[in-house]
Amino acid sequence: MNNQPYGVPTQHWPPKLTYWWYYAARPWRRNAIRKQKFVKIDVDGLEHLRTVLDQGYGVMITPNHSFHWDSYCLLEASDRLATPFYIMTAWQVFALSGWFERESMQRCGCFSVDREGTDMQSMKTAVDILQKRREPLVIFPEGDVYHTNDRLTPLRDGAAAMALMAARKSERPVCIVPTAIKRWYLDDPSPSMLATAEQLERRLFWRPNEDVPLVERILKIADGVLALKELERFGATHQGELPKRITRLADAILDQAEERYGLAPAKGMLPERVKEVRKRIIQLRSESEGNANESQKKQWHVDMEDMFLVTQLYSYPGDYLIEKPTWERQAETLDKLEEDVLGATYPSPRGRLAVQVRLGEPIELPQGKDKKLTPSDLTRTIQQSIQSMLDSLNLEHEQQTGDLHRNP
Repeated sequence: MNNQPYGVPTQHWPPKLTYWWYYAARPWRRNAIRKQKFVKIDVDGLEHLRTVLDQGYGVMITPNHSFHWDSYCLLEASDRLATPFYIMTAWQVFALSGWFERESMQRCGCFSVDREGTDMQSMKTAVDILQKRREPLVIFPEGDVYHTNDRLTPLRDGAAAMALMAARKSERPVCIVPTAIKRWYLDDPSPSMLATAEQLERRLFWRPNEDVPLVERILKIADGVLALKELERFGATHQGELPKRITRLADAILDQAEERYGLAPAKGMLPERVKEVRKRIIQLRSESEGNANESQKKQWHVDMEDMFLVTQLYSYPGDYLIEKPTWERQAETLDKLEEDVLGATYPSPRGRLAVQVRLGEPIELPQGKDKKLTPSDLTRTIQQSIQSMLDSLNLEHEQQTGDLHRNP
């Protein structure tokens, strides 16, 4: 995963959607994904989106967020509709970009959000788009890129909460269009994967296990990296299944941080627990006004690094590759290891890719004071819809290809 700076954003970057700029940037976007070897992007279910837009609905699109460049693939639907999309984007993306990149993102409909704080400006912008603008709003409710394209990670409630808030006071109907984005390799990515596996083994001071099947090599590398972290934290490596070991390590780090900052033991999802710790550290930094001693600053820095480690651990389900060792799942696991162990900003392009974007049945939201549908309930409905579409896309692909992408 890519680490990002966490703190109080220096500013809010609002959208400046400009149609001519958006269309002028299309060749650049398409060239960027061609460089990543995306050679085919299909879109189905576009009639669902076209219908609600023609009927004047406020529309939120909620895609899965499992690989880099998926937002560019989603914009193929925008191009076919001849309607730009607004896209809620982490403020760090703006902060780490140059002036022209920021200006271009804003003119293409992107606006910033502080995911660790209560970002009222971003929330008001999202509500305004849903209540008044013709163009759809895109929010990725997973938050981070976890590289598990077959399996949706638990969604955060923020997108659903904003959609319900907009619908209750809107003069027009508001709906959510769950969306699944799935990619497959058209070429055997094994040569690239073998090269990355060898790099990882050498980083761990191992001889390359060239005679061992690739899946076993990947699992051994993951086990070795986890064992190093266990040794660092616990003073010894642990035995047992990978999912349990990953959960044990993540919980131990979070429990310690929550106790240090006086946070009640959280019962929510791991990303929400991480968010609360980060919020507390950011708050303490702000309150100190630069007067904290070196020991405090060091502790905050260490704990922020630990929260990133927990998020990295969360991105490895532990059973994902074992369950079904397709080309895609092997590559995704190596993509994560390439970023986390080798420090790559983006993983290596491993072969030509085809992408399927599927827009699901719209979920119309209640208007007025009807509060029977809660954000949590709506989030579960969105989650089930996206996962069902991902499962269907995989099944259709296996039927078409004869399941040729499984590792022999």
